[in-house]
Amino acid sequence: MPDGKPAGVPCIHLDAEFRCALFGDPSRPEVCAKFDAEEYVCGEDREQALHIISDMEDMTTPIINTKELR
Repeated sequence: MPDGKPAGVPCIHLDAEFRCALFGDPSRPEVCAKFDAEEYVCGEDREQALHIISDMEDMTTPIINTKELR
């Protein structure tokens, strides 16, 4: 995804079973190749992983001070 992947949007390289279609392919993005699936991120199943990752995204989203934008 040349412009990056927005939070909550599935990667365009996932197959119908949500597996990486580029796994083992040299064109696989470096960030993906370096990712190690750990239980603290992935939980015990897909549903738990999505919940954990969503929480992580929420906790790391910058807060915009709307008063500064005026």
